[in-house]
Order: sequence, then C-alpha cells, then structure tokens
Amino acid sequence: MRKHLAIAEASGYGDSDRKSFVLRKIRYGTILIHLLLFTPAVLFWLTILASVERTPLTGRWRLILLSPEEEEEIALQLAGPGWYQAVGEILAKDGSRNTLPPTDWRTQWVQDTLRRLEGVIPMLQHEQELGSKWLECGPDDIPFPPPADYPLRPRPRASEYIRRFAEVSCARTPHRSPHVIPGPPYSLMVVDNPEASNAFSYGFGPDGGGGIVVFSGFLDDVLSKGGAVASTMEEMQFSHPSDPAQSQSTSWYSALFGGIFPSQPAVPAPPHPIPTEEQTSELAILLAHELSHLILSHHLETLSSTSVVWPGIVSIVTDVVRAMLFPVTMMFGPFLNDAVAGVGKSASWDLQTMAEYCTSQHQEIEADVVSARLLAHAGFDPRHALRFWEERGETEQTAECTPGKAKAKAASDLRLRWMGSAHPLNQVRVGKLREEFERWEKERAKARKRLLQESSRAS
Repeated sequence: MRKHLAIAEASGYGDSDRKSFVLRKIRYGTILIHLLLFTPAVLFWLTILASVERTPLTGRWRLILLSPEEEEEIALQLAGPGWYQAVGEILAKDGSRNTLPPTDWRTQWVQDTLRRLEGVIPMLQHEQELGSKWLECGPDDIPFPPPADYPLRPRPRASEYIRRFAEVSCARTPHRSPHVIPGPPYSLMVVDNPEASNAFSYGFGPDGGGGIVVFSGFLDDVLSKGGAVASTMEEMQFSHPSDPAQSQSTSWYSALFGGIFPSQPAVPAPPHPIPTEEQTSELAILLAHELSHLILSHHLETLSSTSVVWPGIVSIVTDVVRAMLFPVTMMFGPFLNDAVAGVGKSASWDLQTMAEYCTSQHQEIEADVVSARLLAHAGFDPRHALRFWEERGETEQTAECTPGKAKAKAASDLRLRWMGSAHPLNQVRVGKLREEFERWEKERAKARKRLLQESSRAS
C-alpha cells in the first residue's frame, strides 16, 4: 500500500482522489482481514452461548451442543423397543444377557417402587404451588424441600422453536406449550447377575426412550439386610404344624379316614419373601438417583461433552499447533509432523477422560440432590440416603455401569483422583447431600421467621 501511495505522490496526486482511494483501499482491506480472522471466533462463541443452559432444579450452568433435531433423532431411535435393543447390545458385550421376566417378584418389586417415584415427577414442575407443606415439617416428620429456584421444565423440541418463531414473526406473544416432561413411564430391565450390586440409567426421550437397568446382586444385598424378612402369613398356617402331638394325631386320623373324609388342604407357604419398608426405602434411594439422571437429561450432556465439545476443541488446538510448528518440522520430513499429531491424539484422550470424570462428578452430586426431592415427595425419608451412600463403598461391584466396564472405571477414577481431588467421590457426595439437607433447614427457618414478622406487622 505504501508503494501505491508513493506512485500517487510521484504522479502529482498526493493530495488528490488517488490518495484517498488508496487509503480507503487500505482501510477496507484491513477490515476484511479482521472479519476473516474474527468471524470464526465470533461464530464459535455465539454457538457456545446459544447452547448454554441452566440445569433444572439445581441451576448449574451446562453446555449441550446438540440441536433439537439431533435430540429428537436420539429419542426416536430409543423409543419403544429401541431402548431394550440398545441396552441389550451394551450388556451383550459383557456377557450379561439373562434378564428376569416381568412376572418375577423381584421385577415387580422394582417396577412398583419405580412407578411410585415416577408419580411425583410432576410435583417438581409446580413446587411453588404446593403451599406451605414444607414449612410445617417437625423434627420427627419427613423433611420436604423448599421450592426450587429453577423448576423442572421440558427441553424444547424443534417444533417448539418453529412455533415460537412463527408467533414472533406474526407479532404475537409466544406462549409455552402445555406438554409434560417426556419420559415417564421409563423403561426397566432387571438383569440376573449376583456379582453386580449396582444399577445404571441410559437414554433420553418419551415412549420409554430412557430407562434403568438394575442388577440382581443389588437386590440380594438389600434383602440380606435387616434380619428376617417380613411375611404376610403366620408360621402356624404353614403346611407343617409345630406341635408334635398334633402332627401324630393328624397323621393317624388321615391314615384311617383320609379316603372317606379328605382333610383340608394345607396352606402353601409364600412363594417369595416380602420386602420390608426399610428394604424398599433402600431400593427407592438407588432408583431415585438413577431416575434423576434421566430427568436432568444427563445422557445428552455426556454425549455432547464426549462426542462434540472436547474432541472438537482438541482437534482445533492440535491443528493450530501443527501449523505453527510446520516450518520447523518440514525440515525433518512428515514423520515428525505425524508424531506431533499422535501426541495430540494421546493428549486429547487423557483430556477427554478427565473432562468426562469431572462432568460425571457434577452429575452424580446433582443426581443425589434431586433424588432427595423425589424421595421426600414420594413418602420416603431422604435422610436415609446419607447412611445408604456412606455404607456403599466405591468398588467394581457398586460402580454405576455395566460389569465389563466396572474394573476400567474404578482404575480410571483412582488415577484421576490422584490428578485431582484427594477425596473419594463417595465422601464428596455424602458431604454435598448433607449440605443440601442443612440448606433445607435454613430455608425453612428463614421462611418461618419471615412469616412471623409479616403476621406481627399485620396485627
């Protein structure tokens, strides 16, 4: 550009239109270069801002880089029998394909408890309208949570965005469609695996697109606690009487007159043990935790983080570094450049694993907090969850995944704890849950104090 200015001055047009034309050309060129440099960055950050949202009930900021169309596609793939097929393929990799039939009493027990928890999900949308029930709790009553600042809301679908755009274009006030939370009733599968004492949730969407897998080992552990299991029949009603004399007389009578006067048939013993309320409460704690993962769409968040966000960021950084080092690496041939790319892939895997671990930590704590609300609304004492998670150690048998991934997950979590926090996740979860209960009490005390002040002013 300086060359053009020198030619213009040599031609006698230093103060003429030629000079102003060259200056405008310089200015426009600079603006164009800035636009080319900053447009990708602006688009990137606009995409990030458009994908940031508040997590329902907890208010945590999170990033989900999935469009409504992609979410609907995932939901359609998992709807109906799609969930059972997808979960079956996951379990087949670990060799766990034996599932308990729906007629099995253990499956019915888990299903009844899950449906009881599902029935209170609509309350999470309208906690502000439940009145002062949470203020009237005494020290011996089941504590109820204060209304959440961020109520549970359904995730907008593609048709919802189109409808809102059409209403805004027609100068009409957009209204939220009165649809319910997609999901309930959720799918359920009980796997016959006594070695696995855990459960995990998977999926997203209505028509059973999300569901919970429970392993029979957990049910065995729960039923083994608390001593004898409650029964609906007395021992005296069983087929074998406890009195020996009565047994001999009955046998003698049956031997003489059994063919003429048939005796009353014996009452059969119960075909299975009847779980106690405490055992059902422990089952509800684990189911409420997994149900919270489904309610908060944690599957979508994990899918976005592991398949879109971190792979994309690491790929961009690796390409930029390779471009900057290319003048140096070109002298050593393509092998050094390929080695740099290999180091980038290895670093991306470690970074992705660490990011997934951090995301998982937040999600587990978040699911514990939300599950306490579900338990309280469903009639269970959420404070029992403290003892449940304290007694439940972090082992391969209790990992929230399939048995095949449990060992790798335990080793990975141990390595990442050395890199990050020194406290086990189980202790952190119990501490956060205890803080949540303390927050409930503080909110209740503040609300009662405010009501007393208002009543005193009114009088």
